[in-house]
Amino acid sequence: MQVLAIDDEKIALEGLTDVIRKAMPEAEIFSYRNALKAIEDLEGKHIDIAFLDIEMRDINGLQFADHLKERFPRINVIFTTGYSEYVGEAMNLHASGYIMKPVTLDKLRKEIDDLRYPIEDNQKKDVLRVQTFGNFEVLKNNQVLRFQYSKTKELFAYLVDRCGALTSNGEILGVLWEDDANPEKKASYLQNLRADMISTLTEAGFPDVIVRQRGTIAIVPDKMECDLYEWKKDREKAKVRYTGEYMNQFSWAEYSKGALE
Repeated sequence: MQVLAIDDEKIALEGLTDVIRKAMPEAEIFSYRNALKAIEDLEGKHIDIAFLDIEMRDINGLQFADHLKERFPRINVIFTTGYSEYVGEAMNLHASGYIMKPVTLDKLRKEIDDLRYPIEDNQKKDVLRVQTFGNFEVLKNNQVLRFQYSKTKELFAYLVDRCGALTSNGEILGVLWEDDANPEKKASYLQNLRADMISTLTEAGFPDVIVRQRGTIAIVPDKMECDLYEWKKDREKAKVRYTGEYMNQFSWAEYSKGALE
């Protein structure tokens, strides 16, 4: 469940976010004091519930709610305000709820228990799981994710191995075609691999796993589950233990394997 909280007053926003977290501990919360900044950052995301102040400096909460409903037709908008005179306009927007400040846990729970668009309890978020120990595999909800080109899988593997570090095309060419006398001749093919990787991940529901910046590319480690990252973070609690095998398909992985032992 993804929840948006907007209030241009710092203390009010912190209080609102704290109450949301207590009421919905499983929710992913996006908090903003600037609604216009939220518009930029929400590109590609889905929002289930939005808690909005009404009288804000950058934009009126009612106007912002109208914008949100255009992007997310089944969003639950709950206004949090110190003014009662906007109730009529809020209802005209088909808001899910209206909370008079101060926002308390009881008030908030009452609204989320009676949402205009109920959120199914069995609604599950897709999971991207990357396996590096043994053979390298990419899985969506435990099903193998297939790329158009087999070499695309190796490209993604190398970015995973780089643990989020921005990597240049030149470096990738030198590694993926390490035995080629002229790896730079593969530059156009690499562009096809990059496009295949990005389109496959996007279509699978993971558009924000890859970042690109000034001719470099990287993965975002926090956007996936990965045995390597879990093991590095806490070897005792990791779901999978390292047993001496790492990305067995790829010769270049031997260098990283040495660092793991």
